[in-house]
Order: sequence, then C-alpha cells, then structure tokens
Amino acid sequence: MRIRSRRRRPPATLLGSLNPETRERFLSLGAFAQVAGGETLIMEGDRRSKHVFLITQGYVKVVSNSVDGKVVLLAIRSDGDLIGEFASLDGSPRLASVVTVGPCFVYRIGQRDFLDFLAGHPDAAHAVNASVVGKLRHATWHRIEFGTSPVPVRVARVLIYLAARYGERTGKSVLIGSLTQPELAAMIGARENSVHKILRSMRERGVISTEYGRILIRDHQALCADAGITEIPPEYGVWPPSAQQSEKD
Repeated sequence: MRIRSRRRRPPATLLGSLNPETRERFLSLGAFAQVAGGETLIMEGDRRSKHVFLITQGYVKVVSNSVDGKVVLLAIRSDGDLIGEFASLDGSPRLASVVTVGPCFVYRIGQRDFLDFLAGHPDAAHAVNASVVGKLRHATWHRIEFGTSPVPVRVARVLIYLAARYGERTGKSVLIGSLTQPELAAMIGARENSVHKILRSMRERGVISTEYGRILIRDHQALCADAGITEIPPEYGVWPPSAQQSEKD
C-alpha cells in the first residue's frame, strides 16, 4: 500500500514541495492507514493528541463550531497536505476538527518523530514553515471571499480553489479528480440535491463536465463569473511561486 506515497503531488502542497529523498524519509516515519468517509481525524479542543497526518489520497474538511452552534468550514485539504501541525509545533489544544469527506489514505506521525525529523532536515522544516504561512494566508482569503455566500457561489469558489491547488491541466481545461458530488456537498455544508442542480446548470452552460469522481473545468472565466471573483490572488497562498511565475509568463 505504500506505493501511494509515490503519486505525483501538487507543487503547492507540502509533499509536492519536498525533494523525493526527503519525502520518502518523511513518509517512512508514519503508520499508513485507510480511513472511511465521515471519520474525525482530529477533534477541536483536544489537549492530549499532538500527532500529525499526511494525506496521500482523498479529501478532508477542517471545521469549527461557532458560538451559535453552527459548524463552520475553515479549509479543505487533500493529496500532499499536512494536517495537525499547529498543535504538534506549539503544544496547544487542537484549533479545529478535521473530518474525512470520503475514503482517505493517510500517514499518522507522532509528535516526537515529527519534531525530530524537522530538526534533522532543514529543508523539510522550511517547507513546513512555508506550508503554515500558506494556510494562514488562505484562511484570510477564505474568511473574506467565502463567508456566508449563497450555495451557488460557494460551489463555484470551492471548485476554483480545488482546481488551482489540486487540479491537473489538460489542454485548456483543468481536471479535479477523486471528488464526488456528495463529497463536494459535504465540503460546503449544502444539501446534495442543491449541489446536483448547480452542477447540472454548469454542465448545461458548458462551464464544466462531470463523470463519477471527476470534474473538468472547461470555462474558467464563466466559473469565475459564477463565483463573483476573477481569481484567487497569489498572496493568499494557493499557488506556489513557480506556478505564479508561469502564469505571468
């Protein structure tokens, strides 16, 4: 099962930013596990657990409970991302809960192994620092642009984000793989039938095409119009520097 560690990682993610040797050493620290959808990997407020998870396949959502009892979506993580590092680095209670959206493959790494590895591998420590900064930047964008937007806007904005961070370019289109419509609905906290109607409208207008577990973005400009934004600014931590440069070129 560890062969999954050799999958191509999006360059904006932690695993994608590491050189192959460091990446394999990092993954060798962890215990590999397959986790079903709807499972809680990390519980908000937990003061005891300090381990981290590396995601090698699947999606998780980072959520928190607001003062009025509502569950707020803070972030989405997927292939190549590290989760749980805040508590591991500073010893504080867990800031949010992390719940699997669908079946996931992860590596669980204990706090001591994680910190010792960073101490002995400056390149990995730098990559983790950059990843943390990127998450904080993206949290700012998420709060500004996502918020309490209507469901159609949230769907469009999540698709823009997933395409930017995890998508694979195929000609003029961008493919988002390993994502079902129920998982997309779970990510944004909307009813599945509502998301189904929104995606159907996008298909009819030629914005996207879909098949099971895959969404192909065909008209990025139209998707941005649905989202009410033109792009996710690079200062909000979605694109890696190399990708930003290639976009300018």
